[in-house]
Amino acid sequence: MKILEKYSIQPNDEHIYELAFIHESYAYEKDLDECYQRLEFLGDAVLDLVVSEYLYQNNPHISEGEMTRIRANYVCRQALYTYSLELEFDQYLKISAGVDLSIREMDSIISDVFESFIGALYLDQGLSVVRDFLYQTVIPHIESNEIFFYDYKSELKEMCDAQGLDVKYKLVSEEGDPHSKVFSMTTVINGKSYGTGTAGSKKEAQQRAAKTTLNMI
Repeated sequence: MKILEKYSIQPNDEHIYELAFIHESYAYEKDLDECYQRLEFLGDAVLDLVVSEYLYQNNPHISEGEMTRIRANYVCRQALYTYSLELEFDQYLKISAGVDLSIREMDSIISDVFESFIGALYLDQGLSVVRDFLYQTVIPHIESNEIFFYDYKSELKEMCDAQGLDVKYKLVSEEGDPHSKVFSMTTVINGKSYGTGTAGSKKEAQQRAAKTTLNMI
C-alpha cells in the first residue's frame, strides 16, 4: 500500500489497513465479516485525543471552551474529507459496484476512511506512530489556522452558561426521502424560541440555528 511506504510505516498486519477502506456494501457483496465502521469508531477517539493533546500543550492560556471550538474545526467532516483527499484515500476505497450513492454520501465515506485508517494505524503501530503521522498530516492545518468549521453551538452554550441560561434545540420539521432528509431545528433558551436553522442533518441544522441565535442576541 503506497500510503504506508510514503510514511515509512512497516505494517505488522496488512489486512487491517485493507479493512480500513472496505465499505459495508462491498463487505455485503463479498460476504465479508467486517467493514471499516468499527475502525472508524476507534480512529475517531484516537484523532480527538491527539488533537486535544496538541491544543493543550501548545495553548496554555486558552479556556476549555475555546479548545473545544478549535478542536471541532479540525475533526469535523469537512476537515476529515480534506485530509483524506490529500492522502488520496479515495483511491483505496472498495465499494460495491451495484450501490447508488449520492455525492453527499460519497463525501461522507471519504471522510470516514480517514478515521478508519487512523484506527487501523493505532491497532497496528500504537499511539506514538499515530501521533507522528497526524503531526505530518493534520497538525500543519492547525498551525496554519485553516478554517473548516466554526462551532457556533459551543460558543452559544458558553455564553448561556456564563449567564445561567439553559439552551436546548427543538426539532421543528423533518422532510424528504430517507436518503435526502431536510431538518429544521430551533434554539430554545430558557423556554423561549430563538433562531432556526435548516440542513441535511440535525447536527448541522443545530449549528445553523445557533449561528442565527448568536446574530440575534
